[in-house]
Amino acid sequence: MSLLVLLGTVVGANLLNRTANATDSLLEGVQPAQTEAYRLQSAMVNQETGIRGYAITADKRFLKPYTEGKKNESESAARLRRLVADRPELREDLTVVERQAAQWRLNYAEPLVASVTPGKPKAVDLRTVEGGKEDFDRLRTSWAKQNAHMTQVVADGRAHIAHERTLRNSVLVAMVAAFLLTGLVLAVFVRMLVTRPLERLRTASRRVAGGDFEHVIGSGGPADLTAVADDVEGMRKRIVAELDASHAQQRILSTQAADLDAQAVELRRSNVELEQFAYVASHDLQEPLRKVASFCQLLEKRYHDNLDDRGRQYIDFAVDGAKRMQVLINDLLTFSRVGRLTDDRVPVGLDKALEKAMMNLATAVEESGARVERPSEMPEVVGDPTLFAMLWQNLVGNALKFRHPDRAPQVTVTCEPAPDEPGSVQVSVADNGIGIPGEFADKVFVIFQRLHSRDAYGGTGIGLALCKKIVEHHGGRIWLDTEYTGGTRFHFTLPVATAPDETGTPSEEKALT
Repeated sequence: MSLLVLLGTVVGANLLNRTANATDSLLEGVQPAQTEAYRLQSAMVNQETGIRGYAITADKRFLKPYTEGKKNESESAARLRRLVADRPELREDLTVVERQAAQWRLNYAEPLVASVTPGKPKAVDLRTVEGGKEDFDRLRTSWAKQNAHMTQVVADGRAHIAHERTLRNSVLVAMVAAFLLTGLVLAVFVRMLVTRPLERLRTASRRVAGGDFEHVIGSGGPADLTAVADDVEGMRKRIVAELDASHAQQRILSTQAADLDAQAVELRRSNVELEQFAYVASHDLQEPLRKVASFCQLLEKRYHDNLDDRGRQYIDFAVDGAKRMQVLINDLLTFSRVGRLTDDRVPVGLDKALEKAMMNLATAVEESGARVERPSEMPEVVGDPTLFAMLWQNLVGNALKFRHPDRAPQVTVTCEPAPDEPGSVQVSVADNGIGIPGEFADKVFVIFQRLHSRDAYGGTGIGLALCKKIVEHHGGRIWLDTEYTGGTRFHFTLPVATAPDETGTPSEEKALT
């Protein structure tokens, strides 16, 4: 097709060039030459008219057409010679006309001008007039011949243009027919060599896509289609292999899922039993402890006078141990019930939960002279209001408990979007207390882990472990800022509450559950 287009372009350009040349030759050469021939003849007629008038009137004004005619004749002849330079017959006609015109002037015009005295008209010799007439008649005959040749050349030029246009149109029609025929042949070839193999490949691919994975996809047609068919067949084989492996893996996963379901049922049953056991154990353990503490106190009261200082000290140790055991049991029970006994999922304002915690810590804040800086507004999160109040109470309470002995407690609460967790908020609680060394950043969140003796700071060491469990239960994380040197600073993140979906359940709640 490219060769045909190239050939058609060359042929078409050649035909257009030939038509243009023929047209230019006629419009810029022959027809202007014919016009110049008429001008040349008109100039000679003006000469003949002027010389006759001068001979009759002896008035020099009649010589003006003669002199201007000679000038115009010379100019027209020069232009005409340039225009017919490539046509020998027309150049010959011009030469004859110029020679006869020169002979007429030599034999008639010039002698006549010389014989006339300006201002003195006289009778003209008839023989001179007749002689000049014969010469001019021969000149008119040459003009007729020249005009006939010019007319013939114009006719030939027009016939040549018509021939070239006919040839051009015929060839262009033939080229269009050749293009159409070639396009038809190419369409047939494309249909046979490309479309049909593509249809076979499409049919085979749809058959495989319909579930017949064992159907082999054959190849055929041009090399490109064969390569595509081979690639599709390779893909089919890979899919079959992966599908077999997937089925085998699915069978394994089904077996594992059944085992996990059974284990989950057993785990739920075990958790229920453990929760019941913890509740019962806490009550059953607290009752003997209360009795031990009560009887020890009665023993001290009744036999106070009979006991020495060491005996009374032993009784105090027993009472204090029983009370600490009760506190430990209650804290452990509280820790185990996070997310189990109450699991409300409602929008909770962090500022409202902090306000509730500050009301519970009002006495400690007043006694320590602490100053708490907090944001005027914090976003809502989804969770249990009681647990969030407990979270704030433990974090702010620790800042008040572990304060520096030389300065009043300063607690700063900040809240901003979490930089690495879109859709979450990052809350910071910083104080100016005694601080926590960086090597204990993980240990402080372990239950019952203490960094100080009980004599220095009271408590059971369960507060930060409870905070970690509450934050993680609500889909966040908590950590100690080891780079903070002005005291202690904890960071924790929580997903913010969003608008309820179509089911009426907040999206964060759905994500957590």
